[in-house]
Amino acid sequence: MNDTTIARIEANPKFAELVRKKTSLGWTLSLVMLVIYYGFILVVAFSPATLGQTIAGTVTLGIPLGVGIILSAFVLTGIYVRRANREFDQLNREIVQEIGQ
Repeated sequence: MNDTTIARIEANPKFAELVRKKTSLGWTLSLVMLVIYYGFILVVAFSPATLGQTIAGTVTLGIPLGVGIILSAFVLTGIYVRRANREFDQLNREIVQEIGQ
């Protein structure tokens, strides 16, 4: 790819839209994951008895919450992949068509 092609891509308003949307989604999903994770860590640090409460037989509240944190990472990844496949890839195709590559 030469410098003029790169300049045309960077000047394309759809490229700016793509970068803005990807950045916004990435930061939003990262923030959600950090809140979930550090919220759990704060509960462990300041109220460990809460996570030690028995909910079913010998299962404590901490176990399903820990599993929920792991599953939330998969869900957030799925959200990103779905949006990337539907919206970001379409914008990328439009940019490529407009640039003529």
